[in-house]
Amino acid sequence: MTEWEKLQRGQIYNDFDDDLFRRRIAAKKLFRAYNRTEDEDTGTREELLRRLIRHVGRGVWIEPEFRCEYGQNISIEDDVYINFGCVILDCAEVVIGAHTLIGPNVGIYPVNHALDADERARGVCCGRPVQIGQNVWIGGSVTILSGVTIGDNAVIGAGSVVTR
Repeated sequence: MTEWEKLQRGQIYNDFDDDLFRRRIAAKKLFRAYNRTEDEDTGTREELLRRLIRHVGRGVWIEPEFRCEYGQNISIEDDVYINFGCVILDCAEVVIGAHTLIGPNVGIYPVNHALDADERARGVCCGRPVQIGQNVWIGGSVTILSGVTIGDNAVIGAGSVVTR
């Protein structure tokens, strides 16, 4: 089984794997191109997002500087607004429900590095999905950690660290 397949199944994987490295580089090229676009370049932005992210619904607007790890584990439903500086380290599935507003400088981190220092030095990681419901408002500078589910209509206050 490849490290990508392990990552997709939520198993322990080697973050230093060459294939994963190449996938991250491909994602960086796409999000960097996206971040260089202007607001009126809507067609180019949409095309780049559809190449980068697994599913992009209608009416999605992501402000630059957006960054992600792979993109292919992110699903964004209709009418979602993501403000400046969002980082999604999508080593596990990240689903963002319809009509969700995400404030500036939000980090969504499904990844967990090994707690043991020797394992961490060898690149041992695992990820758990993050699910964000519909009609959610996530304030600025929120951090959402591995395995979190946020229910419909929730409001997460600015500066919060969401651990469960």
